[in-house]
Amino acid sequence: MAAAAASRKRAAPNDDPCPAAAGDGKKRARYNFSSIYDYDKLEVLGEGAYGVVMRARHRRTGQEVAVKWIRDIRVGDDDIRAVVREAGCLTACRGATSVVQIRDVAASAEGDLFIITELVDGGTLRDQLNLTVTCRFTERRARDAMRQLLRGVESVHAAPAIHRDIKPDNVLVGRGGALKICDFGLATPSRLPFPEEDPSRVGTMWYRAPELVMGCRSYGTPVDMWALGCVMFELLTGQLLFADVETEDDLLSGMLHLRDEMEADGIAALKGLPSDLSQAAGEFLCGLLCFDEDKRLTAAQGLKHRWFAEEAAEDDARSDLIKCCSCR
Repeated sequence: MAAAAASRKRAAPNDDPCPAAAGDGKKRARYNFSSIYDYDKLEVLGEGAYGVVMRARHRRTGQEVAVKWIRDIRVGDDDIRAVVREAGCLTACRGATSVVQIRDVAASAEGDLFIITELVDGGTLRDQLNLTVTCRFTERRARDAMRQLLRGVESVHAAPAIHRDIKPDNVLVGRGGALKICDFGLATPSRLPFPEEDPSRVGTMWYRAPELVMGCRSYGTPVDMWALGCVMFELLTGQLLFADVETEDDLLSGMLHLRDEMEADGIAALKGLPSDLSQAAGEFLCGLLCFDEDKRLTAAQGLKHRWFAEEAAEDDARSDLIKCCSCR
């Protein structure tokens, strides 16, 4: 299977894979990889952080899948451990409806590795944003998306793992608007600290949490929650939270300024939000974008927030109104 070369990001830290991934990473023979020749390539879907993503069909079953091609893997190379770590974190999330489901890990005779996942071909959350006339979601639509993302992140954190690169581009859209978090190339088990890695280079700059930008090596799952806050802001405004920053120093300066403004003015410090945004939505967004990681909302706390409870009440009221009108 061939495709254009893909850009690479820094690998996850060189620790052990998630418990679900077997092997010690020293020899390829220790891993039970399937053969990529069991699949027929159909088309290239795009380029991910670690390689080219393709649509393929299993020759025996006829099932269509997504194949993430990770090139330039060598026996004994740390990249093998990174691939197994990614596969292990995905395996630990099996059964989670808001996380893309892994099917297999395959290898070629040339030494390339492939992660096989379910096929979700409705584009990405970024594509959905770009398709809207205003390039932003209504509060109701944003709330539905955030609920699904929280469920996905909750599953990742329960693995236990950290995704470390949550953004609209890494969220697939399936049938009926179902969202699935994908691209676990930077995912890592939740083990502290991460001494061999520059935390300011983890993930995508505009979604990095303050503790990463400040160089903390003992970060944890709150980095994903900050990223979710950035995604929520983007869904509601159509703009990046720190759209004008170009360097890490600019980003940290913007974060510190936002922290001071939010401490003084709360949600009013976030410019560009809809004027009719509910108070509950504002509280929830502030909880995600809390500068202090220890006070930042967790996924479990977020799912219990009144913003989602209010939606259930609104649905009940709407249902009662429909019933009432139908009786006239």
